[in-house]
Amino acid sequence: MKVLIPMHTAKGLALFHAQLAYCVVQFLEKDTTLTEPVIRGLLKFWPKTCSQKEVMFLGEIEEILDVIEPTQFKKIEEPLFKQISKCVSSSHFQVAERALYFWNNEYILSLIEENIDKILPIMFGSLYKISKEHWNPTIVALVYNVLKTLMEMNGKLFDDLTSSYKAERQRYLVFLITKISIHFRLVECDSIQ
Repeated sequence: MKVLIPMHTAKGLALFHAQLAYCVVQFLEKDTTLTEPVIRGLLKFWPKTCSQKEVMFLGEIEEILDVIEPTQFKKIEEPLFKQISKCVSSSHFQVAERALYFWNNEYILSLIEENIDKILPIMFGSLYKISKEHWNPTIVALVYNVLKTLMEMNGKLFDDLTSSYKAERQRYLVFLITKISIHFRLVECDSIQ
């Protein structure tokens, strides 16, 4: 793994990524204890500026999640879903779309459902914001489907998060309005003098 994971940073990754991902998954099928360091390694080398690479990484993560054991999943769920939340929020629609397709995978869906109490709070803010603000209607439709699925998994937690999110947004709007009004008062004072 000390060789395979750093290979994900190569400039020509697209030329051999399918084979690299296959090798990684084969290693993980033989030794499941490597799952946590592999996913943490991928998260460490996650592309910041190349959407094409992000889509490849998401595909590889899905392949890994297809073979992950629930005990290993619990070890990486928080950092993994923080990254997935960022991907879902991407303005690049292919990155967002690829991340949202995780909810079409039955096994990943079962892992999410088993750990909904941890995953939903990580994902909720991004999903809710996207449902109201994303530029791409396909992404908005996918997000609505994901939100519906998550609501069905734990309706009470979903309602609690909705209420707290709306209250937080309201507090933020009041803060902004206050800040703007202070600014205008200062401008008025300057113009009077």
